[in-house]
Amino acid sequence: MNLTRTGLVGVVIVIAVIFQVAVFNLFSVNGVVPNLALIVVVAASIARGPQFGATVGFIAGLLLDLAPPADHVAGRWALALVLVAVLAGRVRSDARRSPIAGLATVAVCSFIATSVFALSGVVLGDHALPAGEMMQVVGIALLWDIVCAPLLLPGLMALFERTRSSELAY
Repeated sequence: MNLTRTGLVGVVIVIAVIFQVAVFNLFSVNGVVPNLALIVVVAASIARGPQFGATVGFIAGLLLDLAPPADHVAGRWALALVLVAVLAGRVRSDARRSPIAGLATVAVCSFIATSVFALSGVVLGDHALPAGEMMQVVGIALLWDIVCAPLLLPGLMALFERTRSSELAY
């Protein structure tokens, strides 16, 4: 039973990454697509807490780092998504009560994750953009995630809550 739940979570992560990399790439704005993996991570963190969210974030981030056409140092998305998982997990009680709070959580996490990804590129010397272009990318990513979050977040949160076994809620 637990293996089925784990497999379901893994399938959700893989589908989100495939859609983000392959399907939504056709609808990119200045090369920026909706970060579906981020929305999955935020939903997991809100539904099940920061530890579960960090695990989902690490796996989703690593898949994003390794999925073609990745041209950056591996680990940058994994770092960014683990950080936002911890953040979203810390505010989960507020985000669970209100759809607006959930949307605000996605917005803040989107800004932080994209900024961490961009700044880690500067630190590592990995395709660093000028500051003006970097802020434009962060802004477009934020808008994409805010548009997609109301469509995906409630269903994903419900799914992750259903995958909870008889463990105690924290």
